[in-house]
Amino acid sequence: MSLNQYHVVRLLQQQSQSLGSNIALEGFEMPAPWHTVTWNKFNTLTDSVAQLLIEFGLQVQDKVVILSQNCPQWTCADIGALKARNVVVPVYPTSTLEQAVFIVNDAQAKLIFAGDQQQYDMACNIAAQADCVQQIVVFDGNVTLKADNHLFFDSLLTAQFNPSVTQELTSRLANTDLDDLLTLIYTSGTTGNPKGVMIDYRNFASMISQHDQKLPFTAGDVSLAFLPLSHVFERGWSMYVLCRGGHNVYLNDTNKIKQALVAVKPHTLCVVPRFLEKIYSAVHDKVGKAPKARQALFAWAMKVGKRQFEVNQGRAKPSLWLSAQWKLANKLVYSKLQQVLGGRLKFMPVGGAALDVNVGSFFHSISVPVLCGYGMTETCATVTCNTLDNRVPGSNGKPLEAMQIKLGKDDEILVRGDTVMRGYYNRPDDTAEAFEDGWLKTGDAGRIDEQGNLYITDRIKELMKTSNGKYIAPQRVEGKVACCPFIEQVAIVADARNYVSALIVPAFEALNSWATAQGIHVENPIELLRHSQVVAHFEQRLIELQHELAGFEKIKKFTLLHEAFSMESGLITPTLKLRRKMIYSKYHSEINAMYGQ
Repeated sequence: MSLNQYHVVRLLQQQSQSLGSNIALEGFEMPAPWHTVTWNKFNTLTDSVAQLLIEFGLQVQDKVVILSQNCPQWTCADIGALKARNVVVPVYPTSTLEQAVFIVNDAQAKLIFAGDQQQYDMACNIAAQADCVQQIVVFDGNVTLKADNHLFFDSLLTAQFNPSVTQELTSRLANTDLDDLLTLIYTSGTTGNPKGVMIDYRNFASMISQHDQKLPFTAGDVSLAFLPLSHVFERGWSMYVLCRGGHNVYLNDTNKIKQALVAVKPHTLCVVPRFLEKIYSAVHDKVGKAPKARQALFAWAMKVGKRQFEVNQGRAKPSLWLSAQWKLANKLVYSKLQQVLGGRLKFMPVGGAALDVNVGSFFHSISVPVLCGYGMTETCATVTCNTLDNRVPGSNGKPLEAMQIKLGKDDEILVRGDTVMRGYYNRPDDTAEAFEDGWLKTGDAGRIDEQGNLYITDRIKELMKTSNGKYIAPQRVEGKVACCPFIEQVAIVADARNYVSALIVPAFEALNSWATAQGIHVENPIELLRHSQVVAHFEQRLIELQHELAGFEKIKKFTLLHEAFSMESGLITPTLKLRRKMIYSKYHSEINAMYGQ
């Protein structure tokens, strides 16, 4: 089958025709009409969005911005713009005004789709600093509009358009081209201005085709859109889900993820390692407080699960005794843990950062199929991934069918294939710098085993060298420490220092409960973090968490912070990566104090 048959818009039109009255989109706890959207309605709505953009005068390949939390309207705006052959530019709703203005001006976007009041206000502020913006369309009907050229998205539910506009849409749909630009996704970056990654329809068509070979996703399966649609991981996955006739549920408040999992019972959802680390640490914290008999039951079940997983993967021999033990462990332990995630997960793609081996092993042991993958915005997400029958602990799996990987200088992972970006928008020099003889340079170091599985060893640009000449991969150390239920965030310091130190943001809810149980009474969070028992508690935790690390990798000193690293303060990116230079600058005095300076 040629890639033309995997054109996103054509696939969605085909699903609308065949699935008609079935549910395509669902807004979790959203009021009508956005609580459920049928395939017929989805098709009609996206046609209306396309016609509106044409009526506004947007030409083929003009840019439109979506600035909103996850919701069904997000995807309707996205696909509607694609039907009009416009280019969609997602902007994180948590971006600073400065970042958003830069993106809109760089892309020369002519229209902004905004979510709620806060995002609409930001869109108005952007428009005041970006002459290219001509209209704003708002998803939330409760917003107070400020100008005549601003309108509500819901007006499209009953919109009628001039026949000439409908005719122009028909013409544009008939002339769709795989070489059209589909989206500009601006990489947040840990330094400098973001760069617009140019992804075309050919990239997306190949991504869909290649995922078909790897994943057991079937029409009607329910996926929970939990990660931000502004990011290539969730956007690409949601597009795949719909192109394959799935039912996509949108969560616009990530604080409700626990309730959503139980209510929605998804067959799949994309997650980042931090999500799994929190579940892992919460379970182990609860087990640690349980009676000795229950702790023993849990430990036994984990051993049984681990052995059965190796059998299932073909790496160990089966036995009737192990099978009988597994059935009992499943009834007593695994099934109860699986219910926390809804109880019917077929698989769960994981990406964005390295997943700690112990965390991955825990989920495999309880029969929750975690599939780690590796990719970048520049590769339309997935380059390699584990599959249900090839889950190798610590690895990111094998390349997709049409992707090639190899190791370059300093073991840098180089990538070539159909999903690799066209380049950076308006940045020919940066584009040239990103490639080497036609291979994309990822900036990540890795190794490839004899079976072709990829392992990420470190981020080349983030590799730290101590004054003793030892190299530290910060993500490895931070991944170990982040498994603690008392630790929310951690940033290690090691470059040009004679030992490793860390800035730690505690998980205050867990810490406050522990402090109360210990009879510790303080006036405020700062006083709590200075309390000798609290400091000793974290010292002990670090000893336990770091037992697998080499001596030179271990955190020797730490400082507890009462403020989290946030996007608003510029200390983390929208994908939760640390902006280390900013963190080190803000906390330079605390860092110096850990080294007696």
